[in-house]
Amino acid sequence: MKNIFIINPTAGRGDTLKSIRNILDKKQDFEYEIYVTSKAGDATSYVAKRCEETDEDIRFFSCGGDGTLNEVASGCVGHPNAIVALYPSGSGNDFVKYYGGKDLFLNLDNLIDGEESRIDIIKVGDRYAVNACHFGLDSAVAKKMNEVRHKKFIGGKNAYNTGVLYALFTAMKTKCKVIGDGESLNGDRILLCTIANGKYVGGSYLSAPRSLNDDGYLEVCCIKPVATIKFLRFINVYKSGTHLDREDLKKYIEYRRCKHVEIISGQKNFAISLDGEVVDGDRFEVDVLEKELRFVVPKGCK
Repeated sequence: MKNIFIINPTAGRGDTLKSIRNILDKKQDFEYEIYVTSKAGDATSYVAKRCEETDEDIRFFSCGGDGTLNEVASGCVGHPNAIVALYPSGSGNDFVKYYGGKDLFLNLDNLIDGEESRIDIIKVGDRYAVNACHFGLDSAVAKKMNEVRHKKFIGGKNAYNTGVLYALFTAMKTKCKVIGDGESLNGDRILLCTIANGKYVGGSYLSAPRSLNDDGYLEVCCIKPVATIKFLRFINVYKSGTHLDREDLKKYIEYRRCKHVEIISGQKNFAISLDGEVVDGDRFEVDVLEKELRFVVPKGCK
């Protein structure tokens, strides 16, 4: 089996390539290749091309954050010989929190000796998301996150909180309709909506606490508009993942497990976020591809 490390040179502190080389140079009898991406979308096209060249299994190690994982996984879709492993070296590593965090994934021996599992992936038109598709307040947050990601103090691990602060003043009501398996989940406005495969967004927000990434369902949590003061009062509840259990919040939340979701908006500059990548449009069709990805869970991971 081929082992190919796909490295985003700008992820995290920007030293991923050096760190990976230092680890791999010490390993004996382990054959591998390294590919360093040069631009957005590069990983997707490279992975798809390598899969098409052979029927042999290829294990692609995504070395970066959720965006790099998204690109690698997108290139693997439709190629049964592709396997995805994740070395989370980016500033945003939400998907690994489904498994308890990134430490086991950063142990390369555990990762190489890990067990393969089949997980779902979210399909949105001709694009994909491994962790989540979200919009409304979250889209405004994602846009601002991308702007400040590499800035001091307000960027890095603080980028999501910076985005939230910005969105509180600009995106408390978004015009759109959300339809899950034919059922309307809101009126014509939302505060935010998350369609999840993983559990976390924004680094520490447990938005989809009941999610299972291999059950063939999308976890849809649609939150109706509320006053800013009320939202600030309950933001820690949303962060802790207890929002689905609170009686005082049920009138604001519509939660469903769906196979298909339609998103319809006539609002100018409407956008959704796919694993942090912002995509503009006014109508989206969202589906789940059940057990589409062969994903490596590190040895020792529960």
